[in-house]
Amino acid sequence: MTKPSIPKGTRDFTPLQMARRNYIFDTIKSVFRLYGYQQIETPAMENLSTLMGKYGEEGDKLLFKILNSGDWKQAITPEMLAESTIGQLTSKVSEKGLRYDLTVPFARFVTQYRNDIQFPFKRYQIQPVWRADRPQKGRYREFYQCDVDVVGTDSLLSELELIQIVEEVYRRLGINVCLKLNNRKILSGIAEVIGEADKIVDITVAIDKLDKIGLEKVNEELLEKGLPQEAVDKLQPILALSGTNSEKLQTLREVLASSEVGLKGVEETQTILDYAQAADVQLLIELDLTLARGLNYYTGAIFEVKALDVQMGSITGGGRYDNLTGIFGMPGVSGVGISFGADRIYDVLTELNLYPADVLVGTQLLFATFGQAELNYAVKWAKQLRAEGFSVEVYPEPQKMKKQMTYADQKQIPYVAIVGSDEMAAGKVMLKNMQSGEQQLVSIDALISILR
Repeated sequence: MTKPSIPKGTRDFTPLQMARRNYIFDTIKSVFRLYGYQQIETPAMENLSTLMGKYGEEGDKLLFKILNSGDWKQAITPEMLAESTIGQLTSKVSEKGLRYDLTVPFARFVTQYRNDIQFPFKRYQIQPVWRADRPQKGRYREFYQCDVDVVGTDSLLSELELIQIVEEVYRRLGINVCLKLNNRKILSGIAEVIGEADKIVDITVAIDKLDKIGLEKVNEELLEKGLPQEAVDKLQPILALSGTNSEKLQTLREVLASSEVGLKGVEETQTILDYAQAADVQLLIELDLTLARGLNYYTGAIFEVKALDVQMGSITGGGRYDNLTGIFGMPGVSGVGISFGADRIYDVLTELNLYPADVLVGTQLLFATFGQAELNYAVKWAKQLRAEGFSVEVYPEPQKMKKQMTYADQKQIPYVAIVGSDEMAAGKVMLKNMQSGEQQLVSIDALISILR
């Protein structure tokens, strides 16, 4: 018989893995709520008209499409098969798809419920998303995103709140991190002052490799992309930017003096850093011009968080966007958000062994019995203990005591309450500490006190 399996790029999670994942999710949620963010959920599937065209041509290819129910073949004629493209045929047999991310469904949600929600609207969302990507290490076809966004305000105080959320989440998880900060307007200003505004993507892609390939190779790549030597020469003070955040911003003010948009980015960044100082943020924040994620939709601040004690990519990222809901006919709604990478955070906590010892809080007490009468006795005690908030199991049948004890050992249950005729006659149980092996005859009140 063939052994069952799951689709490539998906995962099962054991009780231990679920306990660890819930520890991450619960920690993140509790911090989100501290700042007034409210949870929403959106359907696993959306209309394809909602999803298509929002992620670019490559993104559209990675959408999981769902066949229409019923006899979907009726929608296709032999003429269509001969003449239509794959895209045209798909539109005939599939009207829905699995969500690719949480951002587009959020934009649809805000637009759909614009008259029912209070702006600024602060939401968080922790749900799985699906991408028809090629599975590989660290990349899955089904994975969770933990997003937090505020829309309907231009205030840079929102950026401060996200920085504070990052600080508190990783403080609670015990992970040392650095928050990298940049601004799309600064990058636009750089491209403008060197006279190559239309090559902003080429410039930022090359700058992004500075740490990996060095200054000389970056300059070579810029020249290969068609930038004139004069423009590359003008870039050198920016590529060599160093010092404190204040010193970097002062250099940028001088370099970007002729760019209105660039100076606007510098001042926004200064304001965010001033807010962070006023709020006594202890998180390490570094102005990093090589940070150029999401240039096709971020319009202001850009964030990226990296763990300092492990070799790992970004574990949190986000930024400011000015027209999230414009794709659904509701223009001019600015917002800012970040997304926590649950899978990478899981790997960091595992590598650094930072999970609390009691993260797998399971059964606290198992009742082990010798017969049916004892089983009935145990059931009554178990009900009373559960009413007190304890996690209790009753072994489902009076098996050999060794088998019941083995079950408790395998599930790492700390206490076993043994019930025999003598214990019943005394109105007590024999409580065994599974770690020390110590046994004592206890009443219900004493048992509650010990478990508490």
